Amino acid sequence: MNTYIAVIMGYFGFVVLVSTFTRRFASRSASDFLIAGRNLGVIVCAVVVAAEWLGGMSTIGVSEKAFTTGTLQPILYNFSTALGMVIIGFTVASHYRRQNVHTVSEMLETLFGSRARTVSAVSFLVAYVTLAYVQLQTCSSVIASLFGIDWIAAVLISSAIITLYTYMGGMHALAITGLIHVITMFTGIGIAMVLGLSKVGGFDTLWRMLVETGAPHNLYNPFSADLGYAFSLLLGGILGGMAGQASIQPIFAAKDPKTAKRAAIMSSLIIAPFGVMVGILGLIAKTGLFIDPGINPKMALPTLLTSPGFIHPVLGGLALAGILAAILSTVGPVNFAVVTIATKDIYHGLMNKSADDKKILGTAKRLVLMVNVVTIPLAIFIKGAILDAAYVSYAIRAIGAIVIVLGIYANGWITSLGAKLAFIGGTITIFSCIIAGKLGWFHVDKTYGAVISAIVFIMVGNAITRLKEK
Repeated sequence: MNTYIAVIMGYFGFVVLVSTFTRRFASRSASDFLIAGRNLGVIVCAVVVAAEWLGGMSTIGVSEKAFTTGTLQPILYNFSTALGMVIIGFTVASHYRRQNVHTVSEMLETLFGSRARTVSAVSFLVAYVTLAYVQLQTCSSVIASLFGIDWIAAVLISSAIITLYTYMGGMHALAITGLIHVITMFTGIGIAMVLGLSKVGGFDTLWRMLVETGAPHNLYNPFSADLGYAFSLLLGGILGGMAGQASIQPIFAAKDPKTAKRAAIMSSLIIAPFGVMVGILGLIAKTGLFIDPGINPKMALPTLLTSPGFIHPVLGGLALAGILAAILSTVGPVNFAVVTIATKDIYHGLMNKSADDKKILGTAKRLVLMVNVVTIPLAIFIKGAILDAAYVSYAIRAIGAIVIVLGIYANGWITSLGAKLAFIGGTITIFSCIIAGKLGWFHVDKTYGAVISAIVFIMVGNAITRLKEK
């Protein structure tokens, strides 16, 4: 275990060291801190966008679901988000960058007015606080397994690491460390997947072993299990990115609209393959050759990579560094999305519109620290399936996607009241679906509920506005 710890600690130290060199760039202005002075090129922008997607859900979440279901259906998470980024590239990316905004809600203000910005900002805060604590949990699960410490200590350590490099460098730090994380995660996880397939005898032998344990014969088909759940993953991934502050913020930081478009499309080539690698490792873990198949599914991947019978400790440490790199590459941008929304939409947009640049920068840095006050207790006490909990965020962002696309491409069809009601009614519907499912009243997927209710409330808002005009 000392080898694993040495590799991980060395990686953490390197990331924090690199972050310190970005500090001088992030201290000049709020724009430098929040959007890197709008100066990111195509490759860096694409990598930072992809790094935001390739986080806890793409590692622990996908492997957990693959381990539980015995299928590759969970890779639809990556495929849907990759497809979503291609669609974003050809639709809204250049519009976002052309408006010189800092947040998705600020973009909504240009379309529907200041009240729509405030209402949407509250919904997006709920979405990203949910996503932030889920991502913190994924990082903590790896830390707890690796160091043999209890859950609370793992959460506190993970939060401290993430906060440290985000506070120092802002978007500059996220851009540079994103590059490092993507290289590390593909190297570490790629080696582990190739070795794993070699040890089990290839895809055919893996298929045979899983079918014997009860997995479906078409287990490599992403649509092999529940089709309704599969399409909800696709819908959430495609729509969730269009209004996702964390994934869109690097596009805000692109040097021009053309760069924003190209970076969004290029990011899909990084996002899609990673889910396949992690999903295959989840299936290898399920065979029971290397770890106990009765283990907690959340711990399947970290436990597999710390099994000497599966992989050499040095390579296992590199693979674990890849997992932590993936998680850190998302947790930082997700937490930073909360900071940006709270700073620009709530503080500057609502509470103190006359604040100068120095006050905005100071508020943003303080909020980096304050985000922990909310996310740490949530990560400690709220437990649940990682991928399922995270789709609360996707469902809320799907509402934003519908509103933004209609606002840009169907100008005049959607009113300001319709946009506001879509966020209010849609967010309430999401949590109503969750509560109803827990109580056994009825079961409606939260993504479907969000999309349907958003459309209904838009129509209601449009009708009310037209009646008032008459």
